[in-house]
Amino acid sequence: MTELVLSSSDPARLATDALVIGITPDGTGARLLGADALPGPVRAALESAIAVLGLKGTVDEVTKIPAGDGVKASLLVLTGLGVVASGRKSDGAPTLENLRRAAGAATRQLAGTAAVALVLPADDVAQASAVAEGALLGAYAFGDYRTSRPAAVAPVATLTLVTPTARKSATKDAVARARVLAAAVHDTRNLVNTAPNDLYPQTFADHARARVKGTKVKISVLDDAALREGGYGGLIGVGQGSVRPPRLVKLTYAPARVKKHYALVGKGITFDSGGLSIKPAKSMETMKSDMAGAAAVLNTVLAAAELGLPIKVTGWLALAENMPSGTAQRPSDVITIRGGKTVEVLNTDAEGRLVLADAIVAAGEEKPDAIIDIATLTGAQMIALGNQVSAVMGTDDVRGAVIGAAERSGEQFWPMPLPEELRASMKTPMADLANMGERYGGMLVAGLFLQEFAGSTPWAHLDIAGPSFNEGGPRHYVPKGGTGVGVRTLLGVLEDAAGA
Repeated sequence: MTELVLSSSDPARLATDALVIGITPDGTGARLLGADALPGPVRAALESAIAVLGLKGTVDEVTKIPAGDGVKASLLVLTGLGVVASGRKSDGAPTLENLRRAAGAATRQLAGTAAVALVLPADDVAQASAVAEGALLGAYAFGDYRTSRPAAVAPVATLTLVTPTARKSATKDAVARARVLAAAVHDTRNLVNTAPNDLYPQTFADHARARVKGTKVKISVLDDAALREGGYGGLIGVGQGSVRPPRLVKLTYAPARVKKHYALVGKGITFDSGGLSIKPAKSMETMKSDMAGAAAVLNTVLAAAELGLPIKVTGWLALAENMPSGTAQRPSDVITIRGGKTVEVLNTDAEGRLVLADAIVAAGEEKPDAIIDIATLTGAQMIALGNQVSAVMGTDDVRGAVIGAAERSGEQFWPMPLPEELRASMKTPMADLANMGERYGGMLVAGLFLQEFAGSTPWAHLDIAGPSFNEGGPRHYVPKGGTGVGVRTLLGVLEDAAGA
C-alpha cells in the first residue's frame, strides 16, 4: 500500500516528483488555496497558468504543468477543491469531503509517480485527516489479472502531506486511522473486483481466515452440513443450485470490559445468476459484486480491531453462489429460515434477503445492542437513488446513527421509510411470508422483509446496490469497479457507539 508521511517542511525544498496544489473557483476562473508556503514567484507563475489554461477549480479537475524554477519538484499539479464555504476564514474553506476528493483525484491521476507531496489546505487536524484519507483512497489499482501491468498504472508509491500540524500527536493519530481505513476500503475493492471463478463461498471464507491471523478477531465458519443442522434454510436454499456450497462466517472482536455490542451482517452472494429466475445476460456482467456487503463487513471488523475500538463487534458473512441447476431452489419452494419462520420463494433472484434473514436471526440470538446489515440488495435502490447514493432503513435511532456517520465520512446515504402498508404485499397462504411483494417500492419491501427477522433489536438496513460498483469512469478517489462503499460509514458508526 502507498506510504504516507507527514511534514512541516518548506514544500519548495521537498525532493519529490510532484507537488499537488489546490485551486478553487473564483468568479469565472480559479485561484490558489492553501499554497501560501510556496515562494512568491512560484505562486505568480501558477496564477498565470490558471488564467491561461482557463482552469475552473472544480472537483476532478487535475492539471499537470512543468515546475520550473523555485521548487525542487519537477511537476506541479493543480487539483480542484470545488466551491469553498464561508465562515471559518475570510476567504472560505473547502469542506472536508472536497479535500478528500481533491486529494484523491490528484493521486489517482498521478498513478505511476514515485513520490508526491500534497500542498493542500491542512491547517488543522480535521483537514489533514481528510487530505490523507482522500489521497490514500485515490492511490489504488487492481491488476491481479493483467499479464502485463504497465508501471504507469501503479499507485503513487510515497505521499508526503505538508501540514503545520505535522508534529501534533492528534494529527499522527488521525493519519494512522486514515491508513487503516484506506487499507480496509482497498481490500473490500479487491474482493469485489476478484473474478467469481476465484472468489466463491469457500475461498471467501479462506480469505477471511487469512486476514484475521495475527489480529484480535476470532473466526468460525459453518459449512453446508452445519448450516443444515442449524436450520439456516435461506443459505441452504440459495446455495443448493451451485456445486460450491454456502458458508456462514462469524467474526468476533471482543475487547475486555466493554459495554456495547454491535452486530454487522453482510450479504455475500459471490455470483448472482438469478437462479432459475435467471437474469438477462447483460445484467450478470457485474454480479461478481453481489458480495460487496460481506466484504465491507469483514474489513470493518478488522479495522475496528486494528484501531482498538472499545466496543464488541460481531461480523456475519452470509456467503452463497446463486446458480441455476437441477438442484436449484424453485419458485414456489417453501423454506424455513433460522429460528423457524417460513418463506415462500416466489422469485429466486430475490435471494439476498434470504441469506441475510438467516444471518440477522443468528446475530440477534446474541442480544447485541444493534444490528446493521449491508447488502447489494435491490435494483429498486438504483431506480430510487441512482448509483452514487445508498439507502438506509430501520429503527430511527440506528438509521440516524448511520446517516450521521455517513455525513462525516463523506459517503452518501439517504434515509428511507418502511411503510407498514407494503407489508401486506408479502402475504401468502403458503408460508409466513413471501420473498417478494409490491413491485413499486421494491427497495422498501425488501427492507420490510428483513425487519421481520430483526425482531425487537435496534436495526438498520443499508442497500448499496448501485454505489458498490462503479461501471462508469473513475471519479475523484473512486476507481472503476469495486468502490468499497460502506466501510467508512460502518466504522464511523462503531466509533460513535464506542465513544458514547
